Amino acid sequence: MSSGTIEPGLSTEALQIHRALASFQEELEAIDFYHQRADVSTDAGLKALLIHNRNDEMEHATMLLEWLRRALPEFDLQLRKFLFQPGDLAALAAGGGAPAAGGAGLGLGGLK
Repeated sequence: MSSGTIEPGLSTEALQIHRALASFQEELEAIDFYHQRADVSTDAGLKALLIHNRNDEMEHATMLLEWLRRALPEFDLQLRKFLFQPGDLAALAAGGGAPAAGGAGLGLGGLK
């Protein structure tokens, strides 16, 4: 994802969501950078700082994820389906997952 949009004339809501998604991607990239640098650092003090910075970026990414969850009900449903659920993720995706928010849903996930 780039910081630019691909369609002209987007609504304010779509632009806000794009900003959050672009920022989320940037936070994930920063987590990866700090994680790689900490992994190869031979100086214990520097390694500790890099891990601290990585964890700060995780906090930022998590706040953005929560904003996106609140802004996009479909995202909320997917997060509820997969996060903190035991078992195989592929099985959850195939319909063996947790019920939709509030136990609602059509119950069609198990139909073959």
